[in-house]
Amino acid sequence: MKKLAFILILIALQQISAAQQLPLFSQYLYNKFLINPAHAGSDGFTSFNLTMREQWVGYEGAPRTYSLSWQTRILKRGYKLTGPSIQRTNYRPKTDGKVGLGAYVFSDHNGLIQRNGFQVAYAYHMWLADYTQLSLGLALTGYHFIVNTDLANFHDPNEPWLNNNLRRGVFVPDADFGIYLLNPKYDVGFSSQQIFGSAAKIGEYAYRNYKMDRHYYLFGSYYYRVRTKTALQPSLLLKMSDQLRPQADIGLSCIYKDSYWVGMAYRTGGMLITNIRFKFVPSQVLMTTMFVGYSFDFSINNMSRSTYGTHEVVIAVKFGETGKRFRWLDRY
Repeated sequence: MKKLAFILILIALQQISAAQQLPLFSQYLYNKFLINPAHAGSDGFTSFNLTMREQWVGYEGAPRTYSLSWQTRILKRGYKLTGPSIQRTNYRPKTDGKVGLGAYVFSDHNGLIQRNGFQVAYAYHMWLADYTQLSLGLALTGYHFIVNTDLANFHDPNEPWLNNNLRRGVFVPDADFGIYLLNPKYDVGFSSQQIFGSAAKIGEYAYRNYKMDRHYYLFGSYYYRVRTKTALQPSLLLKMSDQLRPQADIGLSCIYKDSYWVGMAYRTGGMLITNIRFKFVPSQVLMTTMFVGYSFDFSINNMSRSTYGTHEVVIAVKFGETGKRFRWLDRY
């Protein structure tokens, strides 16, 4: 049993190091902050997003990800007098409204690997034109990395794997960087995660350094109004890392009254993604909008015989005047 457990751990580490080190998200369009720190505060709202994802339901040890994120924009607050004399008085805001802040905590389980951590992000937003905004973002991340040896059976109680960093876990710091271009009709973004490639030292017999690969995300979408109440939004997301070839999500969403979303996407490698989302405005709370989204990922290859698909639920709350989206100049 000891030898078998040792082999299983090696296989798990090899698969994760060469494949899914970071969690996947099917509803990234509705919370791009999870993949790009420059998105923090870009739309001017203060928002909270809860994401719950169960991947490959039916597989023992399949990835499970839970995250709670927050982001906001520091708006123009207060005014001060500037100018050389009383005859020439100018009122300028004390803050320019260009700073966005964000943070999230997450728990990601993938087989024997468990990561529980946080991220804090700073974004700076600049106007290129009246309705085009360029954002730069930087985030610091940290998580507790551990291999759960309780899921494996060891015959020898003195097994060295049970007495090193593999069992105790280590704290791994890193950083992310992002660029985001936003317009009422389109948005484009690029981000790099785990840019330091931090390593976790986990033992003598496996990998002395479990290196985290840099991951890159390039995404874009276009908002096209078909009729007064109906719009289409094609989207593209490219994901790549230092070792893996690019993976693409190619999608199309239909939007009705800017309140209901229905979409479908194809993920290269043989995955179909369907998602729905709707919003409602509680009458009891002013300037508050709630969103609920659900996505179902279904494999169209041999994996579909052994799994019940992937399920992802997102619940979001936004605070701000939703009726004035993209009319930001006066507010920011």
